[in-house]
Amino acid sequence: MSVTRLLGLGIAAVGIFFLVVGIDSTHAPLEQLSQTFTGKFTHETMLYIAGGIAAIVAGGVLAVVQPR
Repeated sequence: MSVTRLLGLGIAAVGIFFLVVGIDSTHAPLEQLSQTFTGKFTHETMLYIAGGIAAIVAGGVLAVVQPR
């Protein structure tokens, strides 16, 4: 396995962790209260979710694309 593929898998694993943390934090009482009054989640939760998705995509691309 190449270093690029291992790096991509590592980044994707970190992305999965951040996505799980972000989704889990949406069930917190303060987060539910924020969503009730504003209609959206807090910025921190959205950063965890969006950053996790971005890291999963970036890591997947690094793991799949072959270096030249």
